[in-house]
Amino acid sequence: MKIHYFQRYQQKENVATANTMLLLSRLYQYSPDKFFRFLKTESDAFEPEVTFTLQEKSKDSVPDAIITQESFKIIVETKLSDWFYTTQLMNHIKAFSGEKYKRLLTLAPVPMAEDKKGLVETEISKHNEISGEKYGIVHVNMTFEELASAVQDVLDDRDYKMQAVLDDYIDYCRHDNLIVEQDSWKYLRMRLCGTTFDFNKESGLYYDKAEHGFRPHDYLGLYKNKSVRAVGKICARIVAWEESGEMQYHLELGKCTQERMDAIIEAIKDGKNYGYDLTAEKHRYFFVDQFIETDFKKVTPYAPMGARNFDLTDVLGTDDLPDLQEIASALSTRTWS
Repeated sequence: MKIHYFQRYQQKENVATANTMLLLSRLYQYSPDKFFRFLKTESDAFEPEVTFTLQEKSKDSVPDAIITQESFKIIVETKLSDWFYTTQLMNHIKAFSGEKYKRLLTLAPVPMAEDKKGLVETEISKHNEISGEKYGIVHVNMTFEELASAVQDVLDDRDYKMQAVLDDYIDYCRHDNLIVEQDSWKYLRMRLCGTTFDFNKESGLYYDKAEHGFRPHDYLGLYKNKSVRAVGKICARIVAWEESGEMQYHLELGKCTQERMDAIIEAIKDGKNYGYDLTAEKHRYFFVDQFIETDFKKVTPYAPMGARNFDLTDVLGTDDLPDLQEIASALSTRTWS
């Protein structure tokens, strides 16, 4: 049974806010450095970390050392859609006082409409000008997906404990429709393959425990020996398990054909060669039309601890993805860390 970090089954703004704050507090507890790196996502000029300086001259003396942290405040307003009201947000900013860094974070499943965002930022600019304070308020609008991606960006391959927390947060967001699944077309999910690599590649499928959450993705990459060595485009997704001696199938995407059900049976048989009992609990089977060879190398030490998502538009530097063969060829000229 999977343990969830975040409560579900409620679609209230305060639950979404509480779960998001829990994610960020867990990130801070895990690594203050990574938490502060997350805070700087929207601005390199945001420097909230504790700093240590030696022999820094003050007005009347030169202390041996100074430990300091610039003041900052982040005010968060969460909505379950783009229902932000300028009046409410302008009332919120009254809670700022003399902080050096002031951020108004608006968070929703979809981006704020450009006209509304422009109006909010115009009002904030007016407030900054009237207040005459040296450091003004900055508005940051994010979707839940963008926030999760920003947290993902500060984690590395060995942060597997924090990655489990983030995966459950993403799963919660998907469950409560806080992440709108409209951009899966550009994501490739890299999965670790060792002993089963040949079977996965030849059969055009990959399996994982059904309880594991995942970010929606159209592409699947198979990792082995320091590189993503095969890539395919997902055409079907089926959850399968054994119940009372009979196989049960639940279709999530595509078609549950006899050929695919037979492939699942073959995967179960193949797994036994390596000590895997795929009938003991529900597994999700990802099918691709074909895996095409590539060589998307990892250039940093150590093998990844788990799955990783890649935005192919960022990796390939394009807004429009080419066909699978071209993607595979282009990935062979790229590296990742």
